[in-house]
Amino acid sequence: MSDPNSAGSRRPTRPGPLVPRRVFLGALGAAGALSVVPALPAAAADSTAYTLLSRADWGADESLRYTTAGTEIWPPEYYPVQTLTVHHTDDGSTDPDPAAVVRAIYRNDTVGKGYGDIGYHFLIDRNGRVYEGRWSGTDGTPAHDAAGRMVTGAHVQGYNSGNLGIALLGTFTTTPPTTTARTALVQLLADLAGRHALVPAGKVLYRNPVSGVSRAAPVIGGHLDWAATDCPGTVWSQLPAIREEVAALTSG
Repeated sequence: MSDPNSAGSRRPTRPGPLVPRRVFLGALGAAGALSVVPALPAAAADSTAYTLLSRADWGADESLRYTTAGTEIWPPEYYPVQTLTVHHTDDGSTDPDPAAVVRAIYRNDTVGKGYGDIGYHFLIDRNGRVYEGRWSGTDGTPAHDAAGRMVTGAHVQGYNSGNLGIALLGTFTTTPPTTTARTALVQLLADLAGRHALVPAGKVLYRNPVSGVSRAAPVIGGHLDWAATDCPGTVWSQLPAIREEVAALTSG
């Protein structure tokens, strides 16, 4: 399928594969109770573990990804990760159940905007829980295939393939995210940077592997690095400190 880049708004990698362990969280709205905490090697596990809710946990209606004929609207494509981009969802929701907010964003992206699935790879709620975003198959970890390549999302117009999107749930144009959400963001970024041998404070000449378009960008940036937007709001001013914190975790 054609590249979805028209849609939507070095430290060494850690040894061995991602090792998930399951943790009981209790009921989360309509979602399931079991969630995954990706675990780094023992020396770093305590500082970088975060709670991850799968698509089944938050109640994704997988039928939305298919046409009435039973074919996927947007078949997944996979490319190596080059950059990590932070967003805020700015969705205007007042629903107290974050899983319900994720489901609403999913439906709007999939059906309303025609992206075939949710645009982001991961989302983070105010309590620091991380939600698996775009479906990437069953043979790898969330957002990745078995070879460790990233599934293409729909979060930065023109620059989606190889660009992983993380969205903080909420609107942060004037207020910052909670400390818990920010901590989870740092932990998730550190996990991804370690997995993909990315330099947290570095820059990269991003090259779209489908269109060939190139652009200089930070390894860890915000939507504002790619487009004229106020996204990710106040998180933008925190990115220099966030990069330092991510670098400290990955160096551990």
